[in-house]
Amino acid sequence: MAKEPKPEEISRINYQPPSKEWMDIRLEIREGMFCWGAKEQSLQTVDFPNARSWSPVEEDWKLPENWKDIVLKGMAERLERYRSFKIFMDICVRCGACADKCHFFLGTGDPKNMPVLRAELLRSIYRKDFTRAGRILGRLAGARDLTYEVLKEWWYYFYQCSECRRCSVFCPYGIDTAEVTIIARELLNLLGLNIEWIAGPVANCFMKGNHLGLEPHTIKSSLEFLVDEIEEITGVKVEPTFNRKGAEILFVAPSGDLFADPGTYTCMGYLMLFHEIGLDYTWSTYASEGGNFGFFTSNEMAKRLNAKIYAEAKRLGVKWIIGGECGHMWRVLNQYMDTWNGPADFLEEPVSPITNTKFENAKATKMVHISEFTADLIKQGKLNLDPSRNDHLKVTFHDSCNTSRGMGLLDEPRYIIKNTCNYFYEMPDNTIREKTFCCGSGSGLNASENMELRLRGGLPRANAVKYVHEKYGVNMLACICAIDRAALPPLMNYWVPGVGVTGVTELVGNALIMKGEGERTTDLRGEDLPN
Repeated sequence: MAKEPKPEEISRINYQPPSKEWMDIRLEIREGMFCWGAKEQSLQTVDFPNARSWSPVEEDWKLPENWKDIVLKGMAERLERYRSFKIFMDICVRCGACADKCHFFLGTGDPKNMPVLRAELLRSIYRKDFTRAGRILGRLAGARDLTYEVLKEWWYYFYQCSECRRCSVFCPYGIDTAEVTIIARELLNLLGLNIEWIAGPVANCFMKGNHLGLEPHTIKSSLEFLVDEIEEITGVKVEPTFNRKGAEILFVAPSGDLFADPGTYTCMGYLMLFHEIGLDYTWSTYASEGGNFGFFTSNEMAKRLNAKIYAEAKRLGVKWIIGGECGHMWRVLNQYMDTWNGPADFLEEPVSPITNTKFENAKATKMVHISEFTADLIKQGKLNLDPSRNDHLKVTFHDSCNTSRGMGLLDEPRYIIKNTCNYFYEMPDNTIREKTFCCGSGSGLNASENMELRLRGGLPRANAVKYVHEKYGVNMLACICAIDRAALPPLMNYWVPGVGVTGVTELVGNALIMKGEGERTTDLRGEDLPN
């Protein structure tokens, strides 16, 4: 593993434009800035092509002999299939509006991390092989040949994009550069050039129903451990059910919340909330993952993994689905699910059994975000809350990229925090809501071997947290994404020590006064409540 640089080293970022044209700058694959290649077994598990052992640091990536034909044929197929891809290849005028909006460019100063230039890595091949001007004028028209080094450049930089879509907010033409990255990764996937941090979870989810590869009995025992923790803190015994046919609602959480801190505290919040309102719901130990790492390999793989949630809902005979605090699960659901696997006509349009609120925004997906569901409960006066139990926390909120830009979930988490905490402070306007900065580890980049990349990419978010930490004494960063709950703690420890990370539903669990509870002395983390 590469040595982790010190903050003062990373902070010295050179934004001086290089003296050479971008096409003339040779690729340097630098340790700490990339993830290891996918394992042969992981790719074979899901029948991905060209599965083999290979290493990014070796000269020979063991490509099939006809790799160029595979890529160009794949590109032609996608230009035909996806009108958006064709448009995004043609309409960019290189105005540069997106250039300084990417957290990876801001954190590295590498021009090829500017969204416009990252997309040019692909566009230059498109022009050469799919446009008359590129074929005739070549480099003069921004075209170049697809070479071994170009392919390696694709792999290096398209796995330095977290598909957060912040750049698309500022593009005057509405180019969604994340969609360009998605296609580029699909093309690389045709050659077996994936990364293990993505391919491994995809294989696990395909085989076991969740990214971590947890067996059904492990899921059950993990939740039962959390049930015991809740009883110890509150004196209340919650009783979740598993794979129960005939339940009204299926609840699907990101598997990270079942297993790793601080996600487990968020999971305790789910369990407490549902118990308190008497919700008729069930967990599934088979569709036990809301996240969708298939989305980072190909549209087809994402479709296959998304389908399992709906297949399980049909098997159990539930009416509709609630989803937990996850990021890309919700982009997939809101922007792709209905095209891939919809309409889910066997489910009912979601109506809260507690407040009778109809969630019309979920008419197609039949799936409601936990923050929408909870905010409605609070608004209708269905929860007894004591915000003073969170008085030891000065909270700010990180809008997760996929829930903010992918589904417009902006106000509900803030409404919940303001009703469960007395001290809430916003980060600067240009770093929140639709303009939020990525954690630096999204879209499958949350590995350990690329830690320098993650710390650099997370610098803009950390700077905004540092601002409210120094100005207001903020000591807790709330979020509604499991990847954020995994990625932000090391980022905060590195850039803003003294700031913790929490899920919003953990704050609900702290503040929730449950019927029959004993005197609480600690919060869900076992830390003393404020006097």
